[in-house]
Amino acid sequence: MTETAARSSPEDLIAEYDAERPARHLPGTLSLAVTGVALCLSLYVLWQTFFPGSVLPYRMAFLAVVLPLVFVCYRPRRGGGDRPGAADWALAALSLAVCLYPLTVFDDFIRRAFDPTALDVAAGAVLSLLVLEACRRTVGWILPAVCLAFLAYAYYGGHLPFDWLLGHRGYDADRILASFVMGTDGVYGVPLDVAATYIILFTIYGAVLDHSGAGRFFVEVSLAAFRRSRAAPGRTVALAGFLLGTVSGSGVATTVSVGSVAWPILRRAGYPREQGGGVLAAAGIGAILSPPTLGAAAFIIAEYMQVGYLTVLVYATVPTLLYYLGVFLAIEMDARRYGVRAAGPQGPSAGTGPGGSGELGADGVTAAGGVADVGGGYGTAGPPRLWPLLRRFGYHFSSLFVIVVLMALGQSPFRAVVYATLLAFALSFLDREHRLTPRRAARALAAGTLGVLPVAVTCAAAGMIVAVVTLTGLGLKASSLIVGVSGGVLAVTALMCALAVLLLGLAVPVTASFVIAAVIIGPALKDLGVSDAETYMFIFYYAVLSEVSPPTALSAFAASAITGGDAYRTMLATWKYTLPAFLVPFAFVLTPGGSALLAQAPAGEIALAAAVSALAVAALAVATGGWLAGPVPAPVRALCGAAAVALLFLSPVPVLTGAGVLIVALALHLVMRKREVRP
Repeated sequence: MTETAARSSPEDLIAEYDAERPARHLPGTLSLAVTGVALCLSLYVLWQTFFPGSVLPYRMAFLAVVLPLVFVCYRPRRGGGDRPGAADWALAALSLAVCLYPLTVFDDFIRRAFDPTALDVAAGAVLSLLVLEACRRTVGWILPAVCLAFLAYAYYGGHLPFDWLLGHRGYDADRILASFVMGTDGVYGVPLDVAATYIILFTIYGAVLDHSGAGRFFVEVSLAAFRRSRAAPGRTVALAGFLLGTVSGSGVATTVSVGSVAWPILRRAGYPREQGGGVLAAAGIGAILSPPTLGAAAFIIAEYMQVGYLTVLVYATVPTLLYYLGVFLAIEMDARRYGVRAAGPQGPSAGTGPGGSGELGADGVTAAGGVADVGGGYGTAGPPRLWPLLRRFGYHFSSLFVIVVLMALGQSPFRAVVYATLLAFALSFLDREHRLTPRRAARALAAGTLGVLPVAVTCAAAGMIVAVVTLTGLGLKASSLIVGVSGGVLAVTALMCALAVLLLGLAVPVTASFVIAAVIIGPALKDLGVSDAETYMFIFYYAVLSEVSPPTALSAFAASAITGGDAYRTMLATWKYTLPAFLVPFAFVLTPGGSALLAQAPAGEIALAAAVSALAVAALAVATGGWLAGPVPAPVRALCGAAAVALLFLSPVPVLTGAGVLIVALALHLVMRKREVRP
């Protein structure tokens, strides 16, 4: 590990590589005050779940708390002090005033949407600037710059010739600002509504789960699940990433959380630095592609499509299984290619890392009654035993099952996650070390609210872009442009859309890139007959995959900082592990049978599509991994890659062709292997 990486704590690495900026470390009394405000907002959100009021006033009240918290909790620039200055307090007070203003005259305010007063316009201008500043503090300057570019288009686009594709009739500042703040588009639109309902409830749930000790348990159970098989270290990382995604919801955060524990194990097992970093980054990305708690954009999919969140989880199930199949196959091949061995029981004892809770007992459970913090190795007794660990702490899985079961029984996702949160709170008392006393419970609820601040202001800013697109008709214009350039060929259109979403994701956070792409790029796919589900899931996958795409590849760079490997070679290794996620979305966009991958077909068709796609993923793993009972020569790898692409078309002729090519590739490999071993 490099000296810099070795000195960096997980918190430092997350702060450096995550799209979201780090918050201040507030001093004592102020920290208590902020915790109190955040706790009150958490309780208000929970109350709203069971006793809902009017939608728009709720969004306004939510933002009235979020914006002041951002200005108090986040620095105006990197390296700023931990104590808010006079300007921060002034912005907090101003944001509270402009958010409360429409609530004091709500009915008149809404009726004036097409004829705003000077005070309405001034309040709208100030609120828009405050949202952009809050967004700059939390996620950087690029998204505010994009918002300003859309604002300029709305204002100056009327000067373009009207017969130009992007020209429009023109709007004055009053009309534009009114669209931002005086309706259910703009700042108070669907993205903010999703942040104020779905996302904050799930971040509260994740915080309660984490404070109850679930995060450490998930790592321990991943270690115990595979123990000392050759591929155990890599499998452990993949499983831990899947489980920890429930708690963190961030690709970079999951990469760092898993990496800080698992990299010593990978290194001791013989993984090269770059390959180990690739496994860590792939695990981090898998965390936000996987049910039951997908990334924040998945909640927006449910809202845009007007379907239940459980439906979106069903859409994601088969692609998630294919993703992890690809990751696990790549891990198995690398374990043999690089001579990886099972990590032995060397290294520090479990429980000696930061926050460790004692030595492992004979049953793999700590003497203190908590799950051991791995620190840097398995401990002299080896990894903990799975079944004793599950018997003692398996209750941490209960709340995850409750979410899915309750939604399947018809409960709203809001109530399902609240009930799961209450269950996680109650079960915490089974562990003496992590029981949620009133003080710890208050901190957990407050942490859930504070964790949603960057996403909330990102959603508010993205709403401004949606308002411009709606006002000017830019979505339809952009759709016509994309379809025209592609010649109406769906494959070319899909490729252009994928590249556009990836490029957009390099500049702005995943949630914002999804919202922007959904309203601007999505119509192009829909115009060519792609369904809403296929369109939104296609965009969702590529928005998430921007975290492992050059030149930024935040998750891969965070992983390289942990392992000390070369950043760009780590990024290429990550691509190898995540390649199925780049190709599978084309399957459910380009082919009639692709809808079965989103479970939009009879059970038999779903099973057949999944089986064929699994075969394609396996062929792809051989093509990229170069190993199948020994090294695979280049001609065989090329044939396997061609077979994988053909199989993913999920139509009879391409599937039969791909299967035939794959059989030829395997036969050729066997012949070449026999020649190699013949004396």
